[in-house]
Amino acid sequence: MLIRLNGALPTLNRPVPRWCPCSHGWTVACLFALLALAMVPGPATARETAESWLLKLGPALNMTTYRGVFVYSRGEQVNSMRIAHRYRDGQVDERLVVQDGANGEIIRRGNRVVCVLPEYGRIQLDQVIPSGPFAEAFASQQVPVGAWYQPELLGEDRIAGYPAVVIGLQPRDKHRYGYRLWMEKGTGLLLKSHVRHSDDVLERFQFTMLEITDQLPDSEFEVNAGVEVKDITPELPMSLEPGGMEGWDLGWRPDGFMPSAAPRGGRGQAVAFSDGLATFSVFVEPAGNPEMPQGASRIGATTLYMHYTEAGETGQERFLVTVVGEIPPKTAMRVARSVTVDDRNALVRALAH
Repeated sequence: MLIRLNGALPTLNRPVPRWCPCSHGWTVACLFALLALAMVPGPATARETAESWLLKLGPALNMTTYRGVFVYSRGEQVNSMRIAHRYRDGQVDERLVVQDGANGEIIRRGNRVVCVLPEYGRIQLDQVIPSGPFAEAFASQQVPVGAWYQPELLGEDRIAGYPAVVIGLQPRDKHRYGYRLWMEKGTGLLLKSHVRHSDDVLERFQFTMLEITDQLPDSEFEVNAGVEVKDITPELPMSLEPGGMEGWDLGWRPDGFMPSAAPRGGRGQAVAFSDGLATFSVFVEPAGNPEMPQGASRIGATTLYMHYTEAGETGQERFLVTVVGEIPPKTAMRVARSVTVDDRNALVRALAH
């Protein structure tokens, strides 16, 4: 998930269409009526359960072909992106184009992901898509979500012109956040999502324009960022195997978080975990100079917690443990403080590779 890779909601501030039967005196009343209709969910589909809709989530994210524009917000950061996504012959092609600020693109071809930044050339990244709707956890559905979240069918809505079913996911413990998902009724494609903590919405994702189609041309996936295309081919693919803990051990992690695809690109050894929706990674590396401050910081639903631990016979060799992911700060702190370095030589050899 690259990118763990974030309001964002459009406002209804459009003129009354010319075909509206309202006279000038009734314009305000008509607008309020339209707003009321838009805000009241319709009846839920009786033949489907929340659990059966969740089974469609991962396949729909990968196997639906579409183009559109979405907004993604976390904390004070709000980003708009244009996306083209194609599933053809068992392979996913995807192109994300940043719509705000400096130009930038993210290209995914199968398991390879390339971040295109005109000012810095092309950089191969493992985890670039923001947390949430395009994270690897959402697409893979490795763990039965219902074991760690209480799913609930909340009703129906309409997002970007498409009818949607609204699913609520209440966490069964305090170690993870809750979710609210809006899924397109025909395909199961995720149209909108909230990451929630109690009544607070920490992150938002929503399509503002969307076209679900049968096919997209190759031209939709060509880089157009002002740099030469030849640099796009060379890098190594993303690691799909769970990472191992060499020379260190994780004493605690929340129930349900299982090893998942290992991120690469940092200079420390890392292991990633997912519960089927949320993910977090643990990085362990020798302490640098100067040392980084310990403690937690959070942007939206993404927490970063840094902690130092000692190793060696004298206890004077210090290692930096970093936990980053979509988990509450107290959970990240407990994970980080449970890390012990039991064989510093094995850890150093692992880092050297």
